[in-house]
Amino acid sequence: MKDIDIAQSITLKNIKKIAQKLNISEDNIEMYGKYKAKLPLNLINEDKLKSNKLVLVTAISPTPAGEGKTTVAIGLSQGINKIGKQSTVVLREPSLGPIFGMKGGAAGGGWSQVLPMEEINLHFTGDFSAIEKANNLLAALIDNNIQSKSRTLDLDPRTITWKRVMDMNDRSLRKIIIGLGGIGQGIPRESGFDITAASEIMAILCLSNNLADLKKRIGNIFIGFTRSNLPIYARDLNAQGPMTALLKDAIKPNLVQTIEGTPAIMHGGPFANIAQGTNSVIATKMGLSLSPFVVTEAGFGADLGAEKFMDIKCQSADLKPNVVVIVATIRALKYHGGVAIKELKLPNPEAVKKGLPNLIKHIKNTQQFHVPIVVAINKFSSDTQEEINIVKLICEELKVNVAEANVWKKGGEGAIDLANIVCKIAETQESTFKPLYNWESPIKSKIKTIATKIYGADDVHYSKQALNDLKTIEKLGLSKLPVCIAKTQYSFSDDPLKLGHPQGFLFHIREITIAAGAGFVVPISGEIMRMPGLPSVPAAESIDIDEKGIISGLF
Repeated sequence: MKDIDIAQSITLKNIKKIAQKLNISEDNIEMYGKYKAKLPLNLINEDKLKSNKLVLVTAISPTPAGEGKTTVAIGLSQGINKIGKQSTVVLREPSLGPIFGMKGGAAGGGWSQVLPMEEINLHFTGDFSAIEKANNLLAALIDNNIQSKSRTLDLDPRTITWKRVMDMNDRSLRKIIIGLGGIGQGIPRESGFDITAASEIMAILCLSNNLADLKKRIGNIFIGFTRSNLPIYARDLNAQGPMTALLKDAIKPNLVQTIEGTPAIMHGGPFANIAQGTNSVIATKMGLSLSPFVVTEAGFGADLGAEKFMDIKCQSADLKPNVVVIVATIRALKYHGGVAIKELKLPNPEAVKKGLPNLIKHIKNTQQFHVPIVVAINKFSSDTQEEINIVKLICEELKVNVAEANVWKKGGEGAIDLANIVCKIAETQESTFKPLYNWESPIKSKIKTIATKIYGADDVHYSKQALNDLKTIEKLGLSKLPVCIAKTQYSFSDDPLKLGHPQGFLFHIREITIAAGAGFVVPISGEIMRMPGLPSVPAAESIDIDEKGIISGLF
Protein backbone atom coordinates (compact mmCIF):
# COMPACT_ATOMS: atom_id res chain seq x y z
CA MET A 1 0.00 0.00 0.00
CA LYS A 2 1.09 3.54 -0.74
CA ASP A 3 1.25 6.12 2.04
CA ILE A 4 -1.97 7.78 0.96
CA ASP A 5 -3.78 4.42 0.74
CA ILE A 6 -2.72 3.56 4.29
CA ALA A 7 -3.75 7.00 5.53
CA GLN A 8 -7.17 6.75 3.89
CA SER A 9 -7.75 3.28 5.39
CA ILE A 10 -7.63 4.63 8.96
CA THR A 11 -10.70 5.64 10.94
CA LEU A 12 -9.65 8.84 12.63
CA LYS A 13 -10.50 9.67 16.22
CA ASN A 14 -12.31 12.92 16.92
CA ILE A 15 -9.73 15.52 17.89
CA LYS A 16 -11.53 15.96 21.24
CA LYS A 17 -10.39 12.43 22.20
CA ILE A 18 -6.79 13.22 21.24
CA ALA A 19 -6.96 16.35 23.39
CA GLN A 20 -8.24 14.25 26.31
CA LYS A 21 -5.05 12.15 26.15
CA LEU A 22 -3.19 15.37 26.98
CA ASN A 23 -5.70 16.33 29.69
CA ILE A 24 -6.95 19.23 27.58
CA SER A 25 -10.64 19.98 27.97
CA GLU A 26 -12.90 20.51 25.00
CA ASP A 27 -13.27 24.15 26.00
CA ASN A 28 -9.53 24.65 25.57
CA ILE A 29 -9.27 23.68 21.91
CA GLU A 30 -10.34 25.59 18.82
CA MET A 31 -11.61 22.98 16.39
CA TYR A 32 -10.99 23.08 12.63
CA GLY A 33 -13.48 20.37 11.70
CA LYS A 34 -13.45 16.98 13.44
CA TYR A 35 -9.78 16.10 13.21
CA LYS A 36 -7.74 19.30 13.62
CA ALA A 37 -7.60 21.91 16.36
CA LYS A 38 -5.66 24.96 17.47
CA LEU A 39 -4.18 25.00 20.98
CA PRO A 40 -4.24 28.23 23.05
CA LEU A 41 -0.90 29.51 24.34
CA ASN A 42 -2.09 29.50 27.95
CA LEU A 43 -1.58 25.71 27.98
CA ILE A 44 2.18 26.25 28.17
CA ASN A 45 3.50 25.50 31.67
CA GLU A 46 7.06 26.77 32.11
CA ASP A 47 7.49 24.71 35.30
CA LYS A 48 7.27 21.44 33.36
CA LEU A 49 9.79 22.32 30.68
CA LYS A 50 12.83 21.22 32.67
CA SER A 51 11.41 18.00 34.10
CA ASN A 52 9.96 16.48 30.90
CA LYS A 53 12.22 14.93 28.27
CA LEU A 54 13.02 16.39 24.84
CA VAL A 55 14.22 14.04 22.08
CA LEU A 56 15.59 15.53 18.85
CA VAL A 57 15.49 13.44 15.65
CA THR A 58 17.99 14.44 12.97
CA ALA A 59 19.75 12.55 10.17
CA ILE A 60 22.84 11.98 8.07
CA SER A 61 23.20 13.93 4.80
CA PRO A 62 20.18 12.91 2.72
CA THR A 63 19.51 11.66 -0.77
CA PRO A 64 17.14 13.85 -2.83
CA ALA A 65 14.20 11.74 -1.58
CA GLY A 66 14.99 12.28 2.13
CA GLU A 67 15.73 9.60 4.71
CA GLY A 68 12.44 9.34 6.58
CA LYS A 69 13.37 11.53 9.53
CA THR A 70 9.77 12.60 10.09
CA THR A 71 8.61 8.99 9.73
CA VAL A 72 11.10 7.87 12.39
CA ALA A 73 10.09 10.73 14.72
CA ILE A 74 6.44 9.70 14.44
CA GLY A 75 7.25 6.01 14.79
CA LEU A 76 9.46 6.65 17.82
CA SER A 77 6.73 8.67 19.55
CA GLN A 78 4.27 5.83 18.86
CA GLY A 79 6.87 3.35 20.14
CA ILE A 80 7.32 5.27 23.40
CA ASN A 81 3.57 5.01 23.95
CA LYS A 82 3.75 1.29 23.12
CA ILE A 83 6.16 0.69 26.02
CA GLY A 84 3.79 2.34 28.48
CA LYS A 85 5.06 5.91 28.57
CA GLN A 86 3.33 9.03 27.28
CA SER A 87 4.78 10.83 24.28
CA THR A 88 3.75 13.60 21.91
CA VAL A 89 5.44 14.17 18.56
CA VAL A 90 6.06 17.82 17.64
CA LEU A 91 6.71 18.50 13.96
CA ARG A 92 6.89 21.18 11.30
CA GLU A 93 4.07 21.79 8.86
CA PRO A 94 4.64 20.75 5.22
CA SER A 95 5.33 23.27 2.46
CA LEU A 96 3.58 22.98 -0.89
CA GLY A 97 6.95 23.47 -2.63
CA PRO A 98 8.31 19.96 -2.00
CA ILE A 99 4.82 18.42 -2.14
CA PHE A 100 4.36 19.54 -5.74
CA GLY A 101 8.09 19.32 -6.48
CA MET A 102 10.42 16.39 -5.83
CA LYS A 103 10.45 15.31 -2.20
CA GLY A 104 6.72 14.87 -1.60
CA GLY A 105 4.78 15.46 1.61
CA ALA A 106 6.02 15.78 5.17
CA ALA A 107 3.44 13.85 7.16
CA GLY A 108 5.54 10.71 7.64
CA GLY A 109 5.06 7.46 5.78
CA GLY A 110 3.63 3.97 5.94
CA TRP A 111 2.25 3.15 9.39
CA SER A 112 4.00 6.15 10.94
CA GLN A 113 2.02 9.10 9.62
CA VAL A 114 0.17 12.10 11.00
CA LEU A 115 -3.45 12.43 9.92
CA PRO A 116 -5.49 13.71 8.14
CA MET A 117 -2.60 13.32 5.71
CA GLU A 118 -4.17 15.08 2.72
CA GLU A 119 -5.26 18.15 4.67
CA ILE A 120 -1.94 18.45 6.53
CA ASN A 121 0.00 18.27 3.26
CA LEU A 122 -2.19 20.82 1.49
CA HIS A 123 -3.69 23.90 3.17
CA PHE A 124 -3.97 22.48 6.73
CA THR A 125 -5.22 25.29 9.03
CA GLY A 126 -3.99 28.17 6.87
CA ASP A 127 -0.81 29.02 8.81
CA PHE A 128 1.37 29.24 5.69
CA SER A 129 -1.20 31.45 4.00
CA ALA A 130 -1.26 33.81 6.99
CA ILE A 131 2.54 34.01 7.02
CA GLU A 132 2.56 34.70 3.29
CA LYS A 133 -0.05 37.46 3.65
CA ALA A 134 1.77 39.13 6.56
CA ASN A 135 5.04 39.04 4.62
CA ASN A 136 3.47 40.49 1.50
CA LEU A 137 1.60 43.17 3.44
CA LEU A 138 4.96 44.54 4.52
CA ALA A 139 6.16 44.42 0.90
CA ALA A 140 3.08 46.37 -0.18
CA LEU A 141 3.59 48.95 2.58
CA ILE A 142 7.22 49.41 1.55
CA ASP A 143 6.37 50.06 -2.10
CA ASN A 144 3.46 52.28 -1.12
CA ASN A 145 5.79 54.42 0.98
CA ILE A 146 8.26 54.75 -1.88
CA GLN A 147 5.37 55.88 -4.10
CA SER A 148 3.95 58.30 -1.52
CA LYS A 149 4.80 62.00 -1.69
CA SER A 150 3.22 63.07 1.63
CA ARG A 151 4.32 60.34 4.08
CA THR A 152 7.55 59.13 2.53
CA LEU A 153 10.41 57.80 4.67
CA ASP A 154 12.72 58.61 1.76
CA LEU A 155 13.67 54.94 1.40
CA ASP A 156 16.42 54.25 -1.09
CA PRO A 157 14.91 51.50 -3.32
CA ARG A 158 18.39 50.16 -4.08
CA THR A 159 18.89 49.17 -0.44
CA ILE A 160 15.60 47.35 0.15
CA THR A 161 16.18 43.68 1.00
CA TRP A 162 12.58 42.63 1.71
CA LYS A 163 11.07 40.25 -0.84
CA ARG A 164 7.61 38.87 -1.44
CA VAL A 165 7.00 35.17 -0.78
CA MET A 166 4.75 32.38 -1.99
CA ASP A 167 4.47 28.74 -0.95
CA MET A 168 5.47 27.22 -4.26
CA ASN A 169 8.63 26.24 -6.13
CA ASP A 170 8.85 28.82 -8.93
CA ARG A 171 12.34 29.70 -10.16
CA SER A 172 10.94 32.34 -12.56
CA LEU A 173 10.14 34.58 -9.59
CA ARG A 174 13.63 34.62 -8.04
CA LYS A 175 14.54 37.91 -9.70
CA ILE A 176 11.88 40.24 -11.11
CA ILE A 177 11.28 43.91 -11.93
CA ILE A 178 8.26 45.45 -10.21
CA GLY A 179 6.45 48.76 -10.64
CA LEU A 180 6.42 48.86 -14.45
CA GLY A 181 3.61 50.56 -16.34
CA GLY A 182 3.87 54.25 -15.64
CA ILE A 183 3.54 56.80 -12.86
CA GLY A 184 0.46 55.29 -11.22
CA GLN A 185 1.85 51.74 -11.09
CA GLY A 186 4.64 52.27 -8.57
CA ILE A 187 8.38 52.93 -8.69
CA PRO A 188 10.25 50.40 -10.87
CA ARG A 189 12.89 48.45 -9.00
CA GLU A 190 14.49 45.03 -8.87
CA SER A 191 12.96 42.57 -6.42
CA GLY A 192 11.96 38.92 -6.26
CA PHE A 193 10.21 36.13 -4.39
CA ASP A 194 11.41 33.65 -1.78
CA ILE A 195 9.48 30.53 -0.83
CA THR A 196 7.29 31.03 2.25
CA ALA A 197 9.38 28.58 4.29
CA ALA A 198 12.31 30.99 3.92
CA SER A 199 10.35 34.09 4.94
CA GLU A 200 11.62 35.98 7.96
CA ILE A 201 8.00 35.98 9.16
CA MET A 202 8.18 32.17 9.30
CA ALA A 203 11.41 32.41 11.28
CA ILE A 204 9.91 35.01 13.62
CA LEU A 205 6.76 32.95 14.22
CA CYS A 206 8.88 29.91 15.07
CA LEU A 207 11.11 31.77 17.54
CA SER A 208 8.47 33.92 19.26
CA ASN A 209 7.34 33.15 22.79
CA ASN A 210 3.93 34.83 22.63
CA LEU A 211 1.87 37.38 20.71
CA ALA A 212 3.65 40.39 22.26
CA ASP A 213 7.06 38.92 21.41
CA LEU A 214 5.84 38.21 17.87
CA LYS A 215 4.73 41.82 17.43
CA LYS A 216 8.01 43.19 18.79
CA ARG A 217 10.08 40.96 16.52
CA ILE A 218 8.05 41.97 13.47
CA GLY A 219 8.69 45.63 14.32
CA ASN A 220 12.44 44.86 14.36
CA ILE A 221 12.50 43.64 10.74
CA PHE A 222 15.23 45.52 8.86
CA ILE A 223 14.01 46.90 5.51
CA GLY A 224 16.83 49.04 4.13
CA PHE A 225 18.28 52.54 4.30
CA THR A 226 17.04 56.04 3.54
CA ARG A 227 18.81 58.16 0.94
CA SER A 228 20.62 59.80 3.86
CA ASN A 229 21.82 56.35 4.97
CA LEU A 230 19.58 55.90 8.02
CA PRO A 231 18.26 52.37 8.76
CA ILE A 232 14.52 51.72 8.36
CA TYR A 233 12.62 49.00 10.20
CA ALA A 234 9.09 47.61 9.88
CA ARG A 235 8.04 49.63 12.94
CA ASP A 236 8.84 52.84 11.02
CA LEU A 237 6.00 51.88 8.68
CA ASN A 238 3.68 51.00 11.58
CA ALA A 239 3.56 47.53 10.04
CA GLN A 240 3.84 45.42 13.18
CA GLY A 241 0.21 45.87 14.26
CA PRO A 242 -1.59 44.76 11.09
CA MET A 243 0.98 42.04 10.38
CA THR A 244 0.54 40.56 13.85
CA ALA A 245 -3.23 40.77 13.43
CA LEU A 246 -2.92 38.55 10.36
CA LEU A 247 -0.98 36.02 12.47
CA LYS A 248 -3.28 35.93 15.53
CA ASP A 249 -4.42 32.36 14.76
CA ALA A 250 -1.26 31.19 13.01
CA ILE A 251 0.72 31.65 16.25
CA LYS A 252 -1.34 28.87 17.89
CA PRO A 253 0.02 25.32 17.40
CA ASN A 254 -2.07 22.69 15.62
CA LEU A 255 -3.16 19.43 17.26
CA VAL A 256 -3.62 16.34 15.09
CA GLN A 257 -2.99 12.59 15.54
CA THR A 258 -0.79 9.80 14.27
CA ILE A 259 -2.12 6.62 12.71
CA GLU A 260 -2.03 5.02 16.18
CA GLY A 261 -3.76 7.95 17.89
CA THR A 262 -0.62 9.45 19.39
CA PRO A 263 -1.02 13.23 19.87
CA ALA A 264 0.89 15.25 17.28
CA ILE A 265 1.52 19.00 17.46
CA MET A 266 2.49 20.65 14.17
CA HIS A 267 3.53 24.27 13.86
CA GLY A 268 5.67 26.31 11.51
CA GLY A 269 7.71 24.99 8.63
CA PRO A 270 11.08 26.66 7.93
CA PHE A 271 13.41 24.65 5.70
CA ALA A 272 16.80 23.86 7.21
CA ASN A 273 18.90 24.50 4.09
CA ILE A 274 17.66 28.12 3.77
CA ALA A 275 16.18 28.83 7.23
CA GLN A 276 16.40 27.48 10.80
CA GLY A 277 14.67 24.17 10.05
CA THR A 278 12.76 23.51 13.26
CA ASN A 279 9.16 23.82 14.43
CA SER A 280 8.13 26.68 16.69
CA VAL A 281 9.39 27.34 20.20
CA ILE A 282 5.74 27.61 21.22
CA ALA A 283 4.93 24.13 19.86
CA THR A 284 7.95 22.53 21.55
CA LYS A 285 7.12 24.17 24.87
CA MET A 286 3.48 23.15 24.43
CA GLY A 287 4.51 19.53 23.95
CA LEU A 288 6.79 19.62 26.99
CA SER A 289 3.95 21.12 29.04
CA LEU A 290 1.59 18.30 28.14
CA SER A 291 3.73 15.13 27.87
CA PRO A 292 6.60 13.51 29.81
CA PHE A 293 8.30 12.76 26.48
CA VAL A 294 8.40 14.99 23.40
CA VAL A 295 9.89 13.77 20.12
CA THR A 296 10.71 16.55 17.67
CA GLU A 297 12.74 16.82 14.47
CA ALA A 298 15.04 19.25 12.68
CA GLY A 299 15.31 19.43 8.91
CA PHE A 300 17.80 17.70 6.60
CA GLY A 301 21.13 16.48 8.00
CA ALA A 302 22.50 17.20 11.47
CA ASP A 303 24.94 19.71 9.94
CA LEU A 304 21.92 21.90 9.17
CA GLY A 305 18.77 21.30 11.24
CA ALA A 306 20.40 19.93 14.39
CA GLU A 307 23.11 22.61 14.47
CA LYS A 308 20.49 25.35 14.14
CA PHE A 309 18.23 23.65 16.68
CA MET A 310 21.09 23.67 19.20
CA ASP A 311 22.75 26.99 18.48
CA ILE A 312 19.70 29.13 17.65
CA LYS A 313 16.47 27.62 18.99
CA CYS A 314 17.81 26.10 22.22
CA GLN A 315 19.81 29.19 23.15
CA SER A 316 16.92 31.50 22.28
CA ALA A 317 14.28 29.50 24.18
CA ASP A 318 16.47 28.03 26.96
CA LEU A 319 15.75 24.43 25.92
CA LYS A 320 17.97 21.42 26.54
CA PRO A 321 17.55 18.23 24.50
CA ASN A 322 18.02 15.00 26.46
CA VAL A 323 18.76 12.68 23.53
CA VAL A 324 19.61 13.11 19.85
CA VAL A 325 18.54 10.40 17.40
CA ILE A 326 20.52 10.36 14.15
CA VAL A 327 18.57 8.65 11.38
CA ALA A 328 20.69 6.69 8.92
CA THR A 329 19.54 4.71 5.92
CA ILE A 330 21.38 2.07 3.97
CA ARG A 331 20.44 3.79 0.72
CA ALA A 332 21.92 7.13 1.83
CA LEU A 333 25.15 5.44 2.91
CA LYS A 334 25.38 3.76 -0.50
CA TYR A 335 24.69 7.16 -2.11
CA HIS A 336 27.61 8.65 -0.18
CA GLY A 337 29.62 5.59 -1.16
CA GLY A 338 29.31 6.53 -4.82
CA VAL A 339 26.24 4.57 -5.95
CA ALA A 340 23.90 6.18 -8.50
CA ILE A 341 20.37 6.98 -7.30
CA LYS A 342 18.84 4.41 -9.69
CA GLU A 343 20.94 1.64 -8.14
CA LEU A 344 20.39 2.37 -4.43
CA LYS A 345 17.98 -0.56 -3.99
CA LEU A 346 20.58 -3.08 -5.12
CA PRO A 347 22.61 -4.82 -2.35
CA ASN A 348 26.09 -3.30 -2.09
CA PRO A 349 27.87 -3.82 1.26
CA GLU A 350 31.10 -2.28 -0.03
CA ALA A 351 29.33 0.95 -0.94
CA VAL A 352 27.81 1.06 2.56
CA LYS A 353 31.33 0.86 4.00
CA LYS A 354 32.50 3.64 1.68
CA GLY A 355 29.60 5.82 2.81
CA LEU A 356 30.21 5.36 6.54
CA PRO A 357 32.45 8.48 6.88
CA ASN A 358 29.32 10.60 6.42
CA LEU A 359 27.61 8.92 9.38
CA ILE A 360 30.78 9.04 11.46
CA LYS A 361 31.18 12.78 10.80
CA HIS A 362 27.56 13.44 11.86
CA ILE A 363 28.07 11.42 15.05
CA LYS A 364 31.24 13.30 15.96
CA ASN A 365 29.63 16.63 15.10
CA THR A 366 26.66 15.94 17.35
CA GLN A 367 28.89 14.80 20.21
CA GLN A 368 30.28 18.36 20.32
CA PHE A 369 26.94 19.46 21.81
CA HIS A 370 27.38 17.07 24.77
CA VAL A 371 24.04 15.31 24.28
CA PRO A 372 23.72 11.48 24.25
CA ILE A 373 23.31 10.00 20.76
CA VAL A 374 21.36 7.05 19.38
CA VAL A 375 21.65 5.98 15.73
CA ALA A 376 18.37 4.78 14.23
CA ILE A 377 18.68 2.66 11.10
CA ASN A 378 15.50 3.50 9.19
CA LYS A 379 14.82 0.15 7.57
CA PHE A 380 13.77 -0.19 3.93
CA SER A 381 12.60 -3.42 2.29
CA SER A 382 15.66 -3.40 0.00
CA ASP A 383 18.13 -3.44 2.93
CA THR A 384 20.07 -6.63 3.57
CA GLN A 385 21.08 -7.82 7.03
CA GLU A 386 24.72 -7.74 5.97
CA GLU A 387 24.42 -4.05 5.13
CA ILE A 388 22.61 -3.29 8.41
CA ASN A 389 25.26 -5.16 10.40
CA ILE A 390 27.98 -2.96 8.89
CA VAL A 391 26.28 0.11 10.39
CA LYS A 392 25.75 -1.60 13.73
CA LEU A 393 29.41 -2.59 13.89
CA ILE A 394 30.73 0.93 13.33
CA CYS A 395 28.35 2.27 16.00
CA GLU A 396 29.64 -0.35 18.45
CA GLU A 397 33.22 0.67 17.64
CA LEU A 398 32.29 4.31 18.31
CA LYS A 399 30.46 3.28 21.51
CA VAL A 400 27.21 4.79 20.22
CA ASN A 401 23.82 3.17 20.82
CA VAL A 402 22.12 1.88 17.69
CA ALA A 403 18.74 0.33 16.88
CA GLU A 404 16.80 -0.67 13.80
CA ALA A 405 13.61 1.29 13.17
CA ASN A 406 11.12 -0.59 11.03
CA VAL A 407 8.49 2.10 11.49
CA TRP A 408 7.23 2.44 7.92
CA LYS A 409 6.10 -1.17 7.95
CA LYS A 410 5.24 -1.70 11.62
CA GLY A 411 4.51 1.74 13.10
CA GLY A 412 5.21 2.02 16.83
CA GLU A 413 5.86 -1.72 17.10
CA GLY A 414 8.84 -1.25 14.79
CA ALA A 415 10.36 1.35 17.14
CA ILE A 416 10.14 -0.48 20.47
CA ASP A 417 13.88 -1.22 20.69
CA LEU A 418 14.66 2.37 19.77
CA ALA A 419 12.09 3.68 22.26
CA ASN A 420 13.53 1.60 25.11
CA ILE A 421 17.05 2.89 24.45
CA VAL A 422 15.95 6.52 24.10
CA CYS A 423 13.80 6.47 27.24
CA LYS A 424 16.46 4.76 29.34
CA ILE A 425 19.04 7.39 28.38
CA ALA A 426 16.62 10.28 28.91
CA GLU A 427 15.59 9.00 32.34
CA THR A 428 19.02 8.07 33.66
CA GLN A 429 21.35 10.71 32.22
CA GLU A 430 21.27 14.43 32.96
CA SER A 431 21.38 16.70 29.93
CA THR A 432 24.79 18.36 29.70
CA PHE A 433 23.90 20.24 26.53
CA LYS A 434 26.35 22.91 25.45
CA PRO A 435 26.01 25.06 22.30
CA LEU A 436 28.84 25.19 19.80
CA TYR A 437 29.50 28.93 20.02
CA ASN A 438 28.74 31.99 22.11
CA TRP A 439 26.45 34.56 20.54
CA GLU A 440 28.78 37.30 21.81
CA SER A 441 31.53 36.18 19.40
CA PRO A 442 32.12 38.14 16.18
CA ILE A 443 30.09 37.05 13.11
CA LYS A 444 33.17 35.80 11.27
CA SER A 445 34.19 33.73 14.30
CA LYS A 446 30.75 32.11 14.52
CA ILE A 447 30.71 31.28 10.82
CA LYS A 448 34.21 29.82 10.97
CA THR A 449 33.34 27.73 14.02
CA ILE A 450 30.45 26.09 12.18
CA ALA A 451 32.34 25.77 8.88
CA THR A 452 35.39 24.12 10.45
CA LYS A 453 33.92 22.15 13.34
CA ILE A 454 30.67 20.98 11.70
CA TYR A 455 31.28 21.06 7.95
CA GLY A 456 34.97 20.18 8.13
CA ALA A 457 36.17 23.09 5.98
CA ASP A 458 39.74 24.35 6.18
CA ASP A 459 38.65 27.98 6.16
CA VAL A 460 35.93 30.39 4.99
CA HIS A 461 36.11 32.57 1.88
CA TYR A 462 34.00 35.74 1.66
CA SER A 463 32.93 37.43 -1.56
CA LYS A 464 33.18 41.20 -1.85
CA GLN A 465 29.40 41.39 -1.33
CA ALA A 466 29.63 39.29 1.86
CA LEU A 467 32.37 41.54 3.26
CA ASN A 468 30.23 44.61 2.59
CA ASP A 469 27.30 42.87 4.28
CA LEU A 470 29.47 42.30 7.36
CA LYS A 471 30.15 46.03 7.52
CA THR A 472 26.41 46.72 7.40
CA ILE A 473 25.79 44.22 10.20
CA GLU A 474 28.43 45.95 12.33
CA LYS A 475 26.96 49.36 11.53
CA LEU A 476 23.49 48.24 12.65
CA GLY A 477 24.84 46.77 15.90
CA LEU A 478 23.75 43.23 15.01
CA SER A 479 27.08 41.42 15.26
CA LYS A 480 26.02 39.54 18.40
CA LEU A 481 23.24 37.68 16.63
CA PRO A 482 23.62 33.94 15.89
CA VAL A 483 24.19 32.75 12.33
CA CYS A 484 21.76 30.66 10.29
CA ILE A 485 23.81 29.38 7.36
CA ALA A 486 22.04 28.67 4.06
CA LYS A 487 23.76 25.85 2.20
CA THR A 488 23.12 22.68 0.25
CA GLN A 489 21.70 19.77 2.25
CA TYR A 490 23.45 17.13 0.16
CA SER A 491 27.02 17.82 1.27
CA PHE A 492 28.92 19.09 4.28
CA SER A 493 30.52 21.56 1.85
CA ASP A 494 28.81 24.19 -0.32
CA ASP A 495 29.09 21.88 -3.34
CA PRO A 496 26.22 19.34 -3.55
CA LEU A 497 28.41 16.98 -5.59
CA LYS A 498 30.97 16.53 -2.79
CA LEU A 499 29.35 13.59 -1.03
CA GLY A 500 30.50 11.50 1.93
CA HIS A 501 32.94 13.37 4.16
CA PRO A 502 34.73 15.94 1.98
CA GLN A 503 37.95 17.40 3.31
CA GLY A 504 40.45 20.08 2.33
CA PHE A 505 37.92 22.60 1.03
CA LEU A 506 37.09 26.28 1.47
CA PHE A 507 33.55 27.22 2.48
CA HIS A 508 32.32 30.12 0.33
CA ILE A 509 29.99 32.84 1.62
CA ARG A 510 28.31 34.67 -1.26
CA GLU A 511 26.29 37.19 0.77
CA ILE A 512 24.87 37.69 4.26
CA THR A 513 21.28 38.77 4.72
CA ILE A 514 19.86 40.28 7.89
CA ALA A 515 16.90 38.80 9.78
CA ALA A 516 16.88 41.25 12.70
CA GLY A 517 13.30 40.42 13.64
CA ALA A 518 14.01 36.71 13.81
CA GLY A 519 17.21 37.47 15.67
CA PHE A 520 19.87 36.03 13.36
CA VAL A 521 21.85 36.73 10.21
CA VAL A 522 21.85 34.42 7.19
CA PRO A 523 25.20 33.72 5.48
CA ILE A 524 24.36 32.30 2.04
CA SER A 525 26.84 29.86 0.57
CA GLY A 526 27.54 28.56 -2.91
CA GLU A 527 24.63 28.40 -5.34
CA ILE A 528 21.89 27.81 -2.76
CA MET A 529 18.61 29.53 -3.69
CA ARG A 530 15.85 30.70 -1.32
CA MET A 531 13.27 30.10 -4.03
CA PRO A 532 13.59 26.49 -5.28
CA GLY A 533 12.56 25.34 -8.74
CA LEU A 534 10.47 22.38 -9.88
CA PRO A 535 12.17 19.23 -11.25
CA SER A 536 11.67 18.21 -14.87
CA VAL A 537 8.89 15.84 -13.81
CA PRO A 538 7.24 17.48 -10.76
CA ALA A 539 5.25 15.43 -8.27
CA ALA A 540 2.29 17.73 -9.02
CA GLU A 541 1.70 15.82 -12.26
CA SER A 542 0.71 12.68 -10.33
CA ILE A 543 -1.72 14.36 -7.92
CA ASP A 544 -5.43 14.15 -8.75
CA ILE A 545 -8.89 14.31 -7.20
CA ASP A 546 -12.04 12.38 -8.19
CA GLU A 547 -15.68 13.43 -8.31
CA LYS A 548 -16.13 12.35 -4.68
CA GLY A 549 -13.34 14.64 -3.52
CA ILE A 550 -10.87 11.81 -2.80
CA ILE A 551 -7.28 12.86 -3.47
CA SER A 552 -4.71 10.52 -4.99
CA GLY A 553 -1.03 10.79 -5.85
CA LEU A 554 0.20 12.41 -2.63
CA PHE A 555 3.24 10.73 -1.11
